[in-house]
Amino acid sequence: MTLVVRPWLSLALVLLVWCVWPPTSSAAADADGDEDSAERMAPLATTGAGPKAIPNKRCLKCHGDEEDQTVERDDGTVVNIFVHPDDLAASVHGEQLCVSCHTNVTDTKHEDDPPPIVVSCVECHQKTWAEHKDDTDPKYQRLGVVIAQIDSYLHSVHARPSRVDQSRTNATCYDCHDAHRIGALGSQARADHRLKNPEVCGRCHEEEKDQYLTSIHGRAVSEWRDPEAAVCSDCHTTHEIDSPKGDVQQLQITQNCGSCHQEAQRTYLASYHGQVNRLGYTHTAKCFDCHGSHAVAGVDEPSSSIHRDNRLETCQQCHEDAPAGFLGFHPHGNTRDFARYPGLWLTAKFMQALIIGVFLFFWTHVILWFYREYRDRRAGKSFAHVPPTAGTLYFRRFGWTWRIVHLLFAVSTMVLVLSGTTLFFAHTDWAKAVITLLGGPQVEAIVHRVAAVTWLSVFAVHVLIVAFNILRKGKTFQWFGPSSLIPNLQDLRDVGAMFRWFFGRAPRPSFDRWSYWQKFDYWAPFWGAAIIGFSGLTLFFPTKTAEFLPGWVFNVATIVHAEEALLATMFLFTVHFFNSHFRPDRFPMSTIMFTGAVPLEEFKFEHGKEYARLKASGELERYLVKPPSERFEKGSRTLAAVLILAGLGLLTLVVIGYVTAPH
Repeated sequence: MTLVVRPWLSLALVLLVWCVWPPTSSAAADADGDEDSAERMAPLATTGAGPKAIPNKRCLKCHGDEEDQTVERDDGTVVNIFVHPDDLAASVHGEQLCVSCHTNVTDTKHEDDPPPIVVSCVECHQKTWAEHKDDTDPKYQRLGVVIAQIDSYLHSVHARPSRVDQSRTNATCYDCHDAHRIGALGSQARADHRLKNPEVCGRCHEEEKDQYLTSIHGRAVSEWRDPEAAVCSDCHTTHEIDSPKGDVQQLQITQNCGSCHQEAQRTYLASYHGQVNRLGYTHTAKCFDCHGSHAVAGVDEPSSSIHRDNRLETCQQCHEDAPAGFLGFHPHGNTRDFARYPGLWLTAKFMQALIIGVFLFFWTHVILWFYREYRDRRAGKSFAHVPPTAGTLYFRRFGWTWRIVHLLFAVSTMVLVLSGTTLFFAHTDWAKAVITLLGGPQVEAIVHRVAAVTWLSVFAVHVLIVAFNILRKGKTFQWFGPSSLIPNLQDLRDVGAMFRWFFGRAPRPSFDRWSYWQKFDYWAPFWGAAIIGFSGLTLFFPTKTAEFLPGWVFNVATIVHAEEALLATMFLFTVHFFNSHFRPDRFPMSTIMFTGAVPLEEFKFEHGKEYARLKASGELERYLVKPPSERFEKGSRTLAAVLILAGLGLLTLVVIGYVTAPH
């Protein structure tokens, strides 16, 4: 019996001792200030990841000593081991154990050299996120932002050559971040770290740091302690840093300049340089090409690359033979700022007034015309489309010359619109897709100029032919005759008659060879050739232009070239398409400009005055022809459909670009 009772008695005595005098844990020892007890008990606990859970107090006995901040390795290397306890406590990692990061530290002896730093911020954060990404605790949700930053870092130049082994990287997390004082967003620690950013980056990039500290940005940080001044990470980004020689990083840096200089970026993006940059290409001037990179100086500082004494040399980096006329160019000319740029403001306002005036009249004209013609067509008062038969007589309205000129004009105009608006609306996704299909801005420039030369050549040949006919006929040439395209008083009467018909107050007017809207369609290219052509040539040959004209001409040329092109595009694919194809009597299309002939009855309805005049003079028979062959008519319809659909497609792209443009 005694042999059975004694083991239970022994166990009871042990339990009694445990309850009366429990062993002290390391946490309790820390709380009570019993450091020796904590030191004895620490090796018994673990972090769960393997290493001993050495309390932070034990680490700080040495590393928190302000009088003994450095130690020397056997190889003579001096290592700073000081960690301020308050900084560590205030850090976002303040609740973590030191050995949670320093996983290779298993004891506090360090009898030999201080152990190497073997810290894997990336691995730890990724592992924690994998375990807690579904946790609703805000601290774990904030960790998701860190994971995104880690992903950016792993694609950066700092993470090379090894993205896995952080001991073999150009710069790891703790090289840039203050490892023991990482502050939360908005904290004083984070603000202090921002001001130290140039010094941190300068540990590796010494030459760049020295240049930066002489710049207007660097002085604002080092002398004035301005937290809003640009530091390295503002331009180069914080984590996804790459070589500034690469296109991606150059585009990013240029975009980052706009974070502070918003108005300057807006005017830059409105220029040819900025449009190409926005499309994703870097062969044109970027912010740092003109202003410099690390040693940026104020415009009035003699050392500035954009100081008036240095600006021409800066331009000549790209425009090798740039003359002094370039100095008159306004790189950031602002059409909204009358005080600084009155000429640009007036030019922009004039073009806007012209566009509004033209469309106010002609879009009103289109709406009223559609309404009246649709009503008359339903009432049987309009020309009825009757399928032509073999015996249908046709009137030959346009010869081969007119038709070829029209086709060349149409095709070259559409190519000009596509290539030109791709730059003008560089902010759109469709522009980036088009520029990629074209092979880049340099190919686009060639395409645009070939189309422009074609357009201007056709126009010039036409003008020469007209001049030849005028000289050939001499005094017999009828400047204001019934077949003349020169506007006259009758056109004003016809406008009034047309509007009276729109409102049902008079019958539909009858026209001679040319109606007033056809005359407008004819003379518009003369205006367009003068405005678009001249402005395009000045931009095409900037060096030659600047030898004779002041540099601000480039600013004016850019405004009128773009605005006039936009006016022509919108007019052609809305008003002209309606007049020629979409009004009820012509819908869905007219092939007159492709076949050259129109059914006699339709001609009589549209141009009654010319019909009556030719019949009275006996000349009508000269213009009567057989119907176009079925094959020719089918080909003409196909060609017309392709051009109409292409025009409507371009119109859609332009509208998208205009509506989504940042104003």
